[in-house]
Amino acid sequence: MEKSQEISENGAAGQQLKKVLKPVHLWAIAVGLVISGEYFGWNLGWGAAGTIGFLIATLLVTVMYVTFIFSYTELTTSIPHAGGAFAYAYRAMGPFAGLIAGYATLIDFLFATPAIAFSLGAYLHFLHPQIGVLPSALFFNVVFIILNISGVKESANFSVFITILAVFELLVYIGIIGPSFKIDNFTANPMPFGWSGVFAGLPFAVWFYLAIEGVAMVAEEVKDPKKNIPRGYISALITLVLLALSVMILTGGITDWRKLTSIDYPLPEAIGIVLGKASGLTKVFASIGLFGLIASFHGTILASSRQVFAMARAGYLPKGLSTVNKKFKTPHWAILAGGVISFIALFTGTTGQIIILSVLGAVVMYVMAMISLFVLRKKEPLMQRPFPAIFYPVFPAVALVIAVVCMVAIVYYNFTISLIFFAGLILAAAIFVMLGKHKVKITNDALLDETAGGISELI
Repeated sequence: MEKSQEISENGAAGQQLKKVLKPVHLWAIAVGLVISGEYFGWNLGWGAAGTIGFLIATLLVTVMYVTFIFSYTELTTSIPHAGGAFAYAYRAMGPFAGLIAGYATLIDFLFATPAIAFSLGAYLHFLHPQIGVLPSALFFNVVFIILNISGVKESANFSVFITILAVFELLVYIGIIGPSFKIDNFTANPMPFGWSGVFAGLPFAVWFYLAIEGVAMVAEEVKDPKKNIPRGYISALITLVLLALSVMILTGGITDWRKLTSIDYPLPEAIGIVLGKASGLTKVFASIGLFGLIASFHGTILASSRQVFAMARAGYLPKGLSTVNKKFKTPHWAILAGGVISFIALFTGTTGQIIILSVLGAVVMYVMAMISLFVLRKKEPLMQRPFPAIFYPVFPAVALVIAVVCMVAIVYYNFTISLIFFAGLILAAAIFVMLGKHKVKITNDALLDETAGGISELI
């Protein structure tokens, strides 16, 4: 007889999250999650595509994110669950779809964290060459694990503070290098690899915006999520598009852009070119630049821990990872588990490799999310949709097509890393079947109750 089991939230007093987040927190979390993409990583795309080639890739990816976010918000507000795409795919297509989406989301956020940690270490090394990159990266991991365990409201308030500083610094950066922009520099050798370079540059263009979807991971902790989540997403998206295009275009016009294609600290280097590396302002800017990286680093730890928490609560990961700390009301074991993964990645990979792995997880998740949206429209036409996808079905279809193009391009140009990603998925699926999790039915959960504002209302 087929095994049947219910995973219920009722009575799970140790699995309750506080609802404390407001729109300003969501803006800060969304921008904070992403803003490190403006500080490093994207410049690797110049090495793959050239300036104009990468600009084309960035514009394509920007269209994907605009259409994706205005579609994804339908899912986030209809099913405000910490599992994000995992919850949506499970509800739309069942356990295996939930597994694929959940695995992809875990890879997305868990590996974004060490990539940012590498850049933090590189920034400190730029300022103080005697400080090693790896020790700094490990240090930041420990500090922000402790901060995230201390409480979501406290960490969210920190996100607001640090994100405002990061945005301000990028505006200062734009103001400093803007007068030195020369179109001849930006258009010199603009597409050295032709159109193939545009596709090779796609993962680094995704890095500009990767993780904005992480707001979904804190949906259960939002006051009035059906109204406040769209406000947070839309304001964050506008902020990020303007910053990404400004930083990328202006930086490419101040010097020979090839000097900036392989370093983890392109903005301090660019400031050094404009003002002189001996200038005190260059050192000050690099010091302040840590704020943007810290904002994203903090945010990805927050988002990845909620994904681990949600999948563990649903039985897809060890149940102990869903335990919520009695004092701080945060999923401390989930946060620590993410820290372990980050430590392993720091010792075994490079910044570029980790970015590509994280981006591949992201685009697979985007594909699963958009498919889930289409399925739920047909499967549950009467489901409450406080913020329906704009221009449905065009927007979600555009997002889906571009995400598939990005996924195929990443696999084609980064086959070994992609092989690792899909081998991990196959292994996870095998364990999933061996443990009989594909026969477990998740009921009485925010996955299946669109009227629930969050888990705290179910308990």
